[in-house]
Amino acid sequence: SLDEDSGMVFIFSEAQRGGFWMKNTLIPLSIAFFDAEGKILKILDMRPCEADPCPIYDPEVAYFGALEVNQGAFDQWGVEEGDSVHMN
Repeated sequence: SLDEDSGMVFIFSEAQRGGFWMKNTLIPLSIAFFDAEGKILKILDMRPCEADPCPIYDPEVAYFGALEVNQGAFDQWGVEEGDSVHMN
């Protein structure tokens, strides 16, 4: 499980291409890919996957970070593509 107001952030020192997968992940997640300034470029919903082949969730844009939260949390919070991610 993931606490309601929690998430997992992935930060990269260089722009990345490609996606994330959900192999051996037990809960559905939403992921927001963002640029170097924190602008959200793409939000995708991801489903758990127990066995190969697992789908790759590719934003099809270059990104510097990704934030995973419980699926639907971005919608509940009113967060959309074009908004900014601010980390404390």
